[in-house]
Amino acid sequence: MPTPVADDTAPAWASDDPAYQDSVGEPAPAVEPDTEDTVPAPPEFRARGRRRDPAEAEHYSSPEIDDTISHFDHEPPFRPRRNRLRLWTMAAVLFALAAGGIVAAVSYWGLPAWAPGSRPIFASPEPDLVLEFPPDKQDRRTLPNGTEFFGASGTVTNIGTTVRSVPSILIVLRDARERKVYEWVVPAPKGKLAPGESVTVNEAVTDVPRSAKFAEIGWKPN
Repeated sequence: MPTPVADDTAPAWASDDPAYQDSVGEPAPAVEPDTEDTVPAPPEFRARGRRRDPAEAEHYSSPEIDDTISHFDHEPPFRPRRNRLRLWTMAAVLFALAAGGIVAAVSYWGLPAWAPGSRPIFASPEPDLVLEFPPDKQDRRTLPNGTEFFGASGTVTNIGTTVRSVPSILIVLRDARERKVYEWVVPAPKGKLAPGESVTVNEAVTDVPRSAKFAEIGWKPN
């Protein structure tokens, strides 16, 4: 059964009844809403964006930007690493080729004139001329006054059947390690030798290096 609802409407006779008017009284004043209990409005949210660098903003706003370059083009994810083993192999191959070329050139043309040891110390043997300087005829000593002395004695013989011109003779002194320490030229004792003719050569020199131990004797190169 539904609950009866009170009817606040006054009956028609109540307007003339003073007792009823006194019991009802004046209407209650309107209640103002409490501002402290009012629900505040929700805050406004703004989308946050990445703060752009002024230089970057100026770059993108500049009219000199090349529109033909796309920043979305495909690029390799990384640069290829250099293969060091391959580089070393290529370097070794190039070195071997260069060395082989140098050896072939020297074998064919010989050493250049500026290279050390490129020229022979002595000239080629003269046809029909025999140069003899026996070791027992070579004298290397220090004189009583302290002077270093070297003397040599030998012969030049024409063993041919024709007259031969005699070139100059070159004497080279070397130390114990076979390094050249001194040399001098001996003029030909005779300009020409007849077939079977021989000439003796006696030569001596002082103030030679103290390190000189032995001599090599041959024809002077041109």
